Amino acid sequence: MIARRTLLQNLAALTAISAVQLGGAVPAMADQWEEIPLWPGKPPGRGGVTGPEKLGEAGAGFGALSNIATPRMRVYRPAKPNGAAVIVCGGGGYFRIQLWKESTPIARWLQERGFTVFELLYRLPNDGWDASAPFMDAQRAMRIVRTRATEFSIDPKQIGIMGFSAGGHLAGFTALQPQRALYTGSDKYEKVSARPDFSALLFPVVSLRKPYDTTRTRREIIGDTPSAEAENTWSLDTYASADAPPTIIFASADDKTAPPGHGIMLFEKLNAAGASAELHMFRDGGHGWGLGRPEQVLSQWPDMFVKWLDSGKIVPNKQGE
Repeated sequence: MIARRTLLQNLAALTAISAVQLGGAVPAMADQWEEIPLWPGKPPGRGGVTGPEKLGEAGAGFGALSNIATPRMRVYRPAKPNGAAVIVCGGGGYFRIQLWKESTPIARWLQERGFTVFELLYRLPNDGWDASAPFMDAQRAMRIVRTRATEFSIDPKQIGIMGFSAGGHLAGFTALQPQRALYTGSDKYEKVSARPDFSALLFPVVSLRKPYDTTRTRREIIGDTPSAEAENTWSLDTYASADAPPTIIFASADDKTAPPGHGIMLFEKLNAAGASAELHMFRDGGHGWGLGRPEQVLSQWPDMFVKWLDSGKIVPNKQGE
């Protein structure tokens, strides 16, 4: 159990660490973050958690959040908005969300470059929620951001989604299946599209079929002995089509957790379907590299992402204006 004071101290520490990774100052302290709940009252779907939220304090789970009862977005407002927004989904195999390693550092990096960033704290099947809960939360997040675009100085046609590992699976599914009826809603947010205008997937879990049937993502979403139908239903490549939003994929050739075949498969399917897709395969880096270390070639990926947005006229670069 982590008390609120301890949680805030830990988050402040994570923010300071992120600043070191970014090589710059921290725009806001942890207890000054604005948070937007996704749902009024109890979220849709079955299940729920027991006990308070947990923030990992040691080992591979350091800085990772779990036991999420209230799904929400943490907002990073830039000093000079460029009109674009990114919803960021940390990975963690759908049993935790890697904030410190993945979603928070890139949220800060993008914020300092004019993007309005929404870090998604989504529900996890491992915490007792229905397997479709994170996908409900991601769709809802897209709709809330688009509905409130004016409030955040955002162009409603420049709202993208980014995800790491299992978060890449979540982001990819949201991008490829925005019309999937996952829940019933009737408030003002449900009147707009959940389709992202672009997606960025980092070392994503794409397929839940053999030979890629060993991921924690697969176990949490469809179990240990799923049907072929379930494997197809929750594999991203099933839904590759010309209607997919522009997509960029980053992966490492030596990734043992989500082997490079995941990203290659999705790129090939999207490209064959006529969608706009780009793939960058780094020589090394393994899995879960976040921003990467300065000496690694893969540490260039955030700049490559921004350049991709600009070169494709998805989000024109407005730095320096």
